[in-house]
Amino acid sequence: MEILIVGAILLFIFFYNNTIDKDKFIADNEKYLEIFKEEDYAFLLYAKYGDEVDVDQVYMKRCTSSLVIFLIVLVLSIGGASTGGQNIILNVVFAAAIAVAFFKYSYMNLKSYYKRHLHEIDIMLPYYLKSLEILIQHYTVPVALGKSIEDAPDIFKPGLRRMIDRINGGDASVDPYMEFANTYPVRDSMRMMRLLYRLGIGGQEKKQDRLMMFSRSISSLQNKARETKYKERLDHMESQTMIMLIVTGVSVMLLILVTMMMMFSF
Repeated sequence: MEILIVGAILLFIFFYNNTIDKDKFIADNEKYLEIFKEEDYAFLLYAKYGDEVDVDQVYMKRCTSSLVIFLIVLVLSIGGASTGGQNIILNVVFAAAIAVAFFKYSYMNLKSYYKRHLHEIDIMLPYYLKSLEILIQHYTVPVALGKSIEDAPDIFKPGLRRMIDRINGGDASVDPYMEFANTYPVRDSMRMMRLLYRLGIGGQEKKQDRLMMFSRSISSLQNKARETKYKERLDHMESQTMIMLIVTGVSVMLLILVTMMMMFSF
């Protein structure tokens, strides 16, 4: 344990003096650090920053920052405590806990951002599906999906690419569509993805019938989205009106109170 502590302190000193390039050190051990990467980390990054973000670079910076935090906390805690074996172990555990908490914070922040935007996704989905419906009238479903990516909302692009890759990879089942629905678990996403899957199978006659059903479902979703937007605007206006009434009422009461006090003072 003492050897590990000394090694950690020396590593911190080398990093601090730039004797060792911490970025190169992290890159050389990248394959070991990949073990700690969450399965949906790349998707969450794409959902927040767009599909041009360099996932590996962001993840390496995250690992580097966590390692530096661990070394700093370890050096500070050992420097301010006695060097007993039990205290050293506690210091290592404490520094590791701080580093892990820092490491997980960025992931939880991405997760929280995604969950906060599920409502926004719920409103955007019907309009994306409407543009997809227009493409399906001229192309097969997989081709239409591919062509829809460029104009799709950024938050849908990672899920769409994953779905298209699976379809082009030979997966002819409903699973790629269900994976997309699970990735964006909003209103009617499961049903719409099943309808979309059925559009891609069968003959031309069945396609026309299923396209009509798909179109009607999209129209229904758009109406719900418009109602939601209208209700949100109405609720916002009502809350603003209530605030104005409260402020006005309090102001009038204060004015009356000040007037009465002035009258009594005379």
